[in-house]
Amino acid sequence: MTSIIDLGTNTFHLMIAELQPDGSHRMLFRESRPAKIGKAGINQGVITGEATERALTVLRYFREKLDEFGVPVESTVAMGTSAIRNAGNQAEFIERIRQETGIRISVISGDQEATYIYKGVRASGVLDARTALIMDIGGGSVEFILCNRDRIFWKQSFEIGGQRLMERFMHSDPLSPTAVQRLHAYFQEQLLPLANAIHQYQPQVLAGSSGTFDTLVDMQYQHERGHWPPADQTAFDLTLAEFYRSYELLLTRNHDERMALPGMIELRVDMIVVAVCLIDYVLKTFDIREMRVSTYALKEGVLFDEE
Repeated sequence: MTSIIDLGTNTFHLMIAELQPDGSHRMLFRESRPAKIGKAGINQGVITGEATERALTVLRYFREKLDEFGVPVESTVAMGTSAIRNAGNQAEFIERIRQETGIRISVISGDQEATYIYKGVRASGVLDARTALIMDIGGGSVEFILCNRDRIFWKQSFEIGGQRLMERFMHSDPLSPTAVQRLHAYFQEQLLPLANAIHQYQPQVLAGSSGTFDTLVDMQYQHERGHWPPADQTAFDLTLAEFYRSYELLLTRNHDERMALPGMIELRVDMIVVAVCLIDYVLKTFDIREMRVSTYALKEGVLFDEE
């Protein structure tokens, strides 16, 4: 039995899987819950007291689930990413979690995070022989990986995740056109290493993973078919026309109006605004005409890495 906890800046994810005789894994349980540990402290490099309490609430529940499935807490892989990685009070936070839940957090680097994301996305079936740009938008960091299904050409983690961008740029709702321009200028400045790598490797497809992309697929399915996407499907095509339909809706509505959009969930309703600005920037700046979405990301990458 394997259990993996991904302690993201916005969301904590728990996955429990059982190794089968043929080497594959059978999924026994998976759940994502908002912890928002980056809220109000991410740009100051601190996890606030309120954020710690939110984290404990989620992790106590996860501990109950581990006990319910008979998974030893010692064999649980719990990975801290951007918010924990950059917190000045990282050690105190990790120790408090250990004392109160028994869960031991390992902090992974942005480079390790990108490698695991690649392995997860590759396992989803999204990649082929063509060069792709994987983009994983978290609350604290964004990982970009230039690759195909056989290998990684280049990868880098940038500390420009959704929570950071929201606190820095989202001072009105809806976001003002000026704020969108400021975001684009910021992306241009921050993503210079990405621009150089794309010039070298020239990806033909954008492969998105994690929260925002999942919600964009949900919105596409609700709009086109009136139902949620199949739960067992791991790879999706997201048309540019459908992306820009959602983009316009998201940028012209406020919180409550976005919440009313078919396919939207409370967890993503605000962060998705700055995230789609980043996707729009990448598509236009690097002239990428095709987009695919993987429902697999970091935690699946860790699972498949252990096989």
